Amino acid sequence: MFLTISTTGTPERPATDLGFLLHKHPEKAQTFSTSHGTAHVFYPEASAERCTAALLLEVDSVALVRRGKGKGRGGAPDAALAQYVNDRPYAASSLLSVAMSTVFKSALGGACWAMPERAEQSLPLRIEVPALPARGGVELVQKLFGPLGWTSVQAVAVPLDEEFPEWGDSRYVRLVLEGEMRLADALRQLYVLLPVLDDAKHYWVAPDEVDKLLRAGEGWLAEHPEQKLITSRYLSRRWGLTRQAMERLELVRLAESDDLDVASVDNAVDETKDTEEKPVPLAEQRRAAILEALRAAGAGRVLDLGCGQGQLVQALLKDVAFTEIVGVDVSMRALTIASRRLKLDRMGERQASRVTLQQGSLTYTDKRLKGYDAAVLSEVIEHLDLPRLPALEYAVFGSARPRTVLVTTPNVEYNVRWETLPAGHARHGDHRFEWTRAEFRQWAEEVAQRHGYEVVFVPVGPDDPEVGPPTQMAVFTVNAADETKNATHGTKKEAKAA
Repeated sequence: MFLTISTTGTPERPATDLGFLLHKHPEKAQTFSTSHGTAHVFYPEASAERCTAALLLEVDSVALVRRGKGKGRGGAPDAALAQYVNDRPYAASSLLSVAMSTVFKSALGGACWAMPERAEQSLPLRIEVPALPARGGVELVQKLFGPLGWTSVQAVAVPLDEEFPEWGDSRYVRLVLEGEMRLADALRQLYVLLPVLDDAKHYWVAPDEVDKLLRAGEGWLAEHPEQKLITSRYLSRRWGLTRQAMERLELVRLAESDDLDVASVDNAVDETKDTEEKPVPLAEQRRAAILEALRAAGAGRVLDLGCGQGQLVQALLKDVAFTEIVGVDVSMRALTIASRRLKLDRMGERQASRVTLQQGSLTYTDKRLKGYDAAVLSEVIEHLDLPRLPALEYAVFGSARPRTVLVTTPNVEYNVRWETLPAGHARHGDHRFEWTRAEFRQWAEEVAQRHGYEVVFVPVGPDDPEVGPPTQMAVFTVNAADETKNATHGTKKEAKAA
């Protein structure tokens, strides 16, 4: 991939001053190692009248695949074939931006010890990028570079094949920028907007990318009409980071409009005191919702099916209203950890009589589980293969048949709100599926209908207006008429046996 920066000059201010500003001597060809290849800086022309610096990045395709584990981590376009065929070695992208920040680090910062006054002045610049991927086409290129003070923004679409014009244009453009501008400002704009137009990054976007964006966008991004699009694409559409960046940019805008320092505007919090409320973990919110539902149902004898390491059992033991608590799990290791957590070996006799831990599979009927007031399946069903769900359904709702059943499971729609969760990934490596709200509702309503229960749905965690809560809970209650029918049938059966 290739980038050229040209300027013109006079005998008093020769164009070769560009070499001082870039910290690269015009008479030398220099080579730099980058994480994905080799960068070369050389000068095709260097005279007092005209000087051109070129940055050529040779991408190591093998290293790119190995570092991205063959998946184009961060989003090499067309990921299905990215390991074999991609445009990364040829088209300007985040790879070129990273190379610029490595090779032209001082120039990006506006530093020039040899000619500090020249670094602060505008130069007649011409910047050319022969192959720039532009998701949004020529129109988006104009929208992004047009408001930045360039005299001319030329974006010419590259045809798919010059010999077959009927095939139309590719998503690549040839970009030429001309105008009077500080070199540092021009480089910062390119550093941000190259990956924005490509709409992909070759590396994972971490929280420190917000600081990089604000540093590179200083002086132009806060007032840019396409600020939201630039911020969102630069941060790979990570909602939390985008919101954080937008809030900080708004502070910059307010400070500039009032000719104030940003720190003096953002002074609402006394940093000497910890006034920030720490968010309640979702697991804790889930347990609180379960306890509230159990109390509302008047449950005293409770089954924790798939109890894991015993966190919910521990919470139930703290409330004397729950007179009998049984934790069931297929894993003996999990039950051992739960026993240690609860300190069963040191628990008083009265307290120990309230709790039992037992091994069992939830996909088989178990007479030990019959006759309880309530059963809880907290973050359990998504760990089963879908074909095994009917077996669990019958074992719990058909055979054990407690009066109340609580089922919680992740809401897959909310996953886009998790900043650290890559797109398309489940929240846990062992999850066999994660349901939308509609899918969970359909399953729960069908189960209730088949087994004589009524069901209501309760959000757990912050209920996002667009994607719903992070956890969805279904509260099943035995239908009163069905319960009476079963009780009558049981009485007749007992009389017949007598």
